[in-house]
Amino acid sequence: MRYTGPKNKIARRQGIDLGLKTTGSKAHATLLKKVNIKPGQHGARYRRKVSEHAGQLLEKQKLRHIFGITETQLKKYFDVSSRKEGNTAIHLCEVLERRLDNVLYRLGFTPTRAAARQLVSHGHIQINGKRMDIPSYLLRKGDRLTFKSPKTKEIPYIQGFRETNEVIIPEWLEVKKDSGSLLKAPDNSLIEQQVNLRLVIEFYSR
Repeated sequence: MRYTGPKNKIARRQGIDLGLKTTGSKAHATLLKKVNIKPGQHGARYRRKVSEHAGQLLEKQKLRHIFGITETQLKKYFDVSSRKEGNTAIHLCEVLERRLDNVLYRLGFTPTRAAARQLVSHGHIQINGKRMDIPSYLLRKGDRLTFKSPKTKEIPYIQGFRETNEVIIPEWLEVKKDSGSLLKAPDNSLIEQQVNLRLVIEFYSR
């Protein structure tokens, strides 16, 4: 089941900004002030030692919440990745990064992945000229992503974010005004800045 509760509580529990709130919003500013304080009455004094298993679970949950996916989805992605030759962590990152909702977010077209999922589910996105309403769709090299209608970019939360925020585009993506393309297979550099992938792999390899 996908988590639908308070997003700031998730980030504070993990101790980092998970990209769940729109950059520059009041909610995001509030999170940044409290991100290092655990939620709850005794959050400021929370220093409990974490066991090896708990540490693995924490990193796995962090990865799941960053991408807004269910446990079933993440486990499926791991199973597929572990059957491939080579580094399982790199394969796992590649499949997560190729998700349509994530690519929209990485291109700077939406402020959060949740907003990207909503945009896709409502039929506002096209892949190679054909409407795609499945957020988990995995883009392939050369796929071109566009808004279905010019009016889509005028949706307030999209227009406001794109006008006030500059996004660093990963080298595996290309953006041209209102369209974006997957140039090559994504790497694991961005995810590794937030998640200890070794612990995630260890959790599922038990």
